[in-house]
Amino acid sequence: MSELIAYHLEDGIATLTLSNGKVNAISPAVVSAFNEALDQAEKDRAVVIITGTPGILSGGYDLKVMTAGPKEAVSLVTSGSTLARRLLSHPFPVIVACPGHAVAKGAFLLLSADYRIGVEGPFSIGLNEVMIGMTMHHAGIELARDRLRKSAFHRSVINAEMFTPQDALSAGFLDKVVAPEELQAAALEAARQLKKINMNAHKHTKLKVRKALLELLDNAIIQDQEHLANHPHRPQSKPVASGLARVGLQSSPFKATAIIQSDPTGSFGAASQPYAASPLATGILLTA
Repeated sequence: MSELIAYHLEDGIATLTLSNGKVNAISPAVVSAFNEALDQAEKDRAVVIITGTPGILSGGYDLKVMTAGPKEAVSLVTSGSTLARRLLSHPFPVIVACPGHAVAKGAFLLLSADYRIGVEGPFSIGLNEVMIGMTMHHAGIELARDRLRKSAFHRSVINAEMFTPQDALSAGFLDKVVAPEELQAAALEAARQLKKINMNAHKHTKLKVRKALLELLDNAIIQDQEHLANHPHRPQSKPVASGLARVGLQSSPFKATAIIQSDPTGSFGAASQPYAASPLATGILLTA
């Protein structure tokens, strides 16, 4: 179906595999490929499994798009938020099999699914926007507020705390953690169990349960779009500290760019400040 999102259908289970460079960056093309794959899965009436490549689900939004300008950044965030809303209301069960790191939009994919499985190992999961100088967008706040444990919500969104897989289980990012070599089997077993439920009842119950959240997301997406119209500031470079020690991450050879807010409210308008950092410290700003 796409080089970015591979689609494999077998026995009523559709596996969507994200593969876009070393960090599986979420670009406009990736969002489009996700939507095409979900269209096909719906036609196939299949339970969906979303996964990534060994060691990583996704590091977040594509750096080149996020630093191209405010309009490009907001357009990508809007399409990403709309994808999250679609996943939350998908008529068939959605499982995410997270093979490692899940940062920023990668972590929001976890929050958009019905069942989430992670793997043991030195991986980080969380929302690091505040750490890199971005004020969290409205849609992200509402999604995290609904899906995370109350005790973890503020730590995650306001403090940009990153979680180990086991801690992510307690926080609400994951529902189960298995050994890496058991991930595929665990995801397939979960999908087989979910195939047994009545899909019509699943669809309508899901929409009832998430009615308030979906309405909040609809309004939040509009708020995020209006922000650009009200604050069309051009990017301005500002110094930034990586803050790696504060999130317990090790440096790596990946290149990253920090997106810094350039508008009075501290959202979306962005500039770049290149520096060497852990790919996990920057999430939406990774380059492969």
